[in-house]
Amino acid sequence: ENVMAKPFDSFVKIDLEKRRDLHTHFSGTLEPRLLLNHLELTTGRIIPGQTLLFFDEIQACPRAIMALRYFYEEMPDLHVVAAGSLLEFAFGEISIPVGRIHSLYMHPLTFYEYLLAMGKEQMAEYTLNQPDSVAKTIQKMILKELRIYFFVGGMPECVKTYRETGSMVETFQVQSEILDSYRDDFSKYTPRINTLCLDAVFLNAAKSIGEQLKYTRLNDGHSSQMNRKAFDLLVKARVLHKIPACDPSGLPLGATANQKKFKASMLDIGLMQRLCQVPVELELQQENLLAMYRGKLAEQFVAQELLVWQGLELFYWAREARGSSAEVDFLVVRQGKIYPVEVKSGSGGSLRSLHLMLKKYPNCPQGLVLYSGTSNKLSGQKLQFLPLYCVSAIVKNGVRPA
Repeated sequence: ENVMAKPFDSFVKIDLEKRRDLHTHFSGTLEPRLLLNHLELTTGRIIPGQTLLFFDEIQACPRAIMALRYFYEEMPDLHVVAAGSLLEFAFGEISIPVGRIHSLYMHPLTFYEYLLAMGKEQMAEYTLNQPDSVAKTIQKMILKELRIYFFVGGMPECVKTYRETGSMVETFQVQSEILDSYRDDFSKYTPRINTLCLDAVFLNAAKSIGEQLKYTRLNDGHSSQMNRKAFDLLVKARVLHKIPACDPSGLPLGATANQKKFKASMLDIGLMQRLCQVPVELELQQENLLAMYRGKLAEQFVAQELLVWQGLELFYWAREARGSSAEVDFLVVRQGKIYPVEVKSGSGGSLRSLHLMLKKYPNCPQGLVLYSGTSNKLSGQKLQFLPLYCVSAIVKNGVRPA
């Protein structure tokens, strides 16, 4: 808010979740000047060209969303910003003219941003460097901090709470409040679908991170069609993200995406572990980050980071054959090249699926293995082992040949 307000002479914030008494002003005419006259009785002067008007939690008042159009058309000198959660649910109840509203989507804080928020600026910069240029001892320190991020997550209020209190318990309470607010919004904005179905699909998708999903398995109590509708709504609201399988024979990856074969990731790793009731004390005793919650936290982390640093869509590779099924967790595109990415619990093991894919698709220069150890290259193999936190460095700085 401070960053937004800085260029303006004055800043007016209206929280439409807290100030439900102001909803009545939007129930009649949406003529901007009349609306301002009413709002100014509560907020003080709102001057076009000088004031930034900020509607927070605007999903609580759908007609306020409609009013944005008229502010744009009839009062172009007034700067108006609105923010809210699950806005796509509210959009389903109202008419939004094309081109009248410019939407920006806020992601949870990345691990890099989390470190900055915690005052660990130098450590944050190391996460953006090529891992082979960072001392092994520093890599281990970063991995130790990543262990905490797995449970705090990147939701701003959660990070703020943990920074100020150092208490996981208080942070978990904030996470629970956020999840409760999502459930409240489910009931408000989804009259077209059973709320219990939506909640069950939300929970079961979170518990199934890293697994190929079937709509029938997302919720036993409802039909596959109803489960699909619930899942699609959650994807539309951006609390879940759909990750389809694709053929990495060429670009763009989306051209061969199989929407019937897919996995999912959740909005935030902290919310995921809280929703799934991960036994924190037990999991924190795990020495290997990728062993936590059966590897699901690690895969959620990688998906969450890729969505921010790479953007657009996520894909994975899967081959189903009798006695020879194979799967690689993610596909990353960098400088026109496709890199398979595997999230693995250690540097040992066969990595059969990764080797199989590299052999089948020689257009992929090398495979990347994200694990809980320090950087390592295997001579004679097209493989690089990288610390789990290196997602940002891979996407931002590219990949050096193995």
